[in-house]
Amino acid sequence: MKTIHVERVVAATRTLVWSELRQIDRHVKWMADAESITFTSSKQEGVGTEFACRTKVGPIVLNDQMEITAWVDKETMSVVHRGIVTGEGTFTLRDHAKGTLVIWEETLDFPWWVGGPPGAVVARSVLRLIWKGNLRRLASLIESPDK
Repeated sequence: MKTIHVERVVAATRTLVWSELRQIDRHVKWMADAESITFTSSKQEGVGTEFACRTKVGPIVLNDQMEITAWVDKETMSVVHRGIVTGEGTFTLRDHAKGTLVIWEETLDFPWWVGGPPGAVVARSVLRLIWKGNLRRLASLIESPDK
């Protein structure tokens, strides 16, 4: 599958954006497709952190097994997906004139029973829409924390 790329400018410093992004268990607050996150390692941040994310997209529910593979404070967080859907994903933070540019890229492979490569074409469009909404909710959470 080709890489899915979404991005959004958040009207906040990289320090503020990172302070929210680094809290993996809070990703369910802004990721519509993430129902729950359970740590499966003793670590809860940094390289080597492992967790299971119950992920739901339409009628498809998966227990996505992930591990943090890169962690550079205020800059990058990467994961590898080791569940039914496999692949890699990265959040990258960059300074922007209006705050912080959050870039989210994922390359995922789907098993044949979820449609395989043809299903991935549909999944790519659906996930891009969901993840754009996720970044919109992340921005709102950071920019208006009282909501």
